[in-house]
Amino acid sequence: MSVYSMTGYASVQQSPPANGAAAPRLGLEIRSVNSRFLDLVFRLPDELRHTEPALREKLTSRLKRGKVEVRVALESAPGGAIKDPPAAALQRLSGLQDTVQAWLPQAASLSVADVIRLAASDQPPLQDLDAQLTELAQSALHALLDARAREGDKLVAMLRDRLASLRGLAGRAGPLVPALVAQQRERFLARWQETLALAGGGVSAEAAQDRALTEATAFAIRIDVAEEITRLNAHLDEVERLLNQGGELGKRLDFLIQEMHREANTLGSKSAALELTRISVDMKVLIEQMREQVQNIE
Repeated sequence: MSVYSMTGYASVQQSPPANGAAAPRLGLEIRSVNSRFLDLVFRLPDELRHTEPALREKLTSRLKRGKVEVRVALESAPGGAIKDPPAAALQRLSGLQDTVQAWLPQAASLSVADVIRLAASDQPPLQDLDAQLTELAQSALHALLDARAREGDKLVAMLRDRLASLRGLAGRAGPLVPALVAQQRERFLARWQETLALAGGGVSAEAAQDRALTEATAFAIRIDVAEEITRLNAHLDEVERLLNQGGELGKRLDFLIQEMHREANTLGSKSAALELTRISVDMKVLIEQMREQVQNIE
């Protein structure tokens, strides 16, 4: 199943009549950006406002998240194909003009453009606009889904790259801890040897060694990040599984990103070496990059 981005754009236009007849043309475009929920906004001409419920139902059946703007344009017929106003309409307009000017002598006479516009509005509306708009909406929705799928593929590729980098950092962090513990143990032993020498035999060598080992053990427990690395790798595996599964996974990924950031923070707080601190910082940078992109996944 594909992974869809919430960012996309599609635009479709109605094809002109094959017989060259003059007729209004429809145009429809859909813009989509990221949002926590599905937010639909419609920009429709007055003649097509009644189609909003049908359009809304069609979009909600395929889109689950994102701020989506649907804009429909109704283009008039070309100027060179203006129909002659019917004689009945001209007669009615002339009578109305005479009546108005009889009561309002200062009223201006109708212009040619006024007559054409009023006569055209007097014509019965086209009955097939709804069907044409439905076909356009279906085509635009398919184009939008294709665009969101292509953008989703790019997001998945980026996330997989960051996952690989995080696995590499986690692999580097693990072996650092035993080396740090061994190094610190030698320091404790050396410190207690110095204390033993200064005490002039007041402290036994065995007691000094036991105290040094106790402090080394407490230090090892304090800086042990094995649990954090294990949980981080588990989160990475789950992200990988979700990306392979596809579908609606944006909110799940967002939750996992938060958990990964928590583990990276804990790893940094336990850091007892500059190298481990650098690894923690690099992890948080990669996780933040993932967080920014996950916000765009449906």
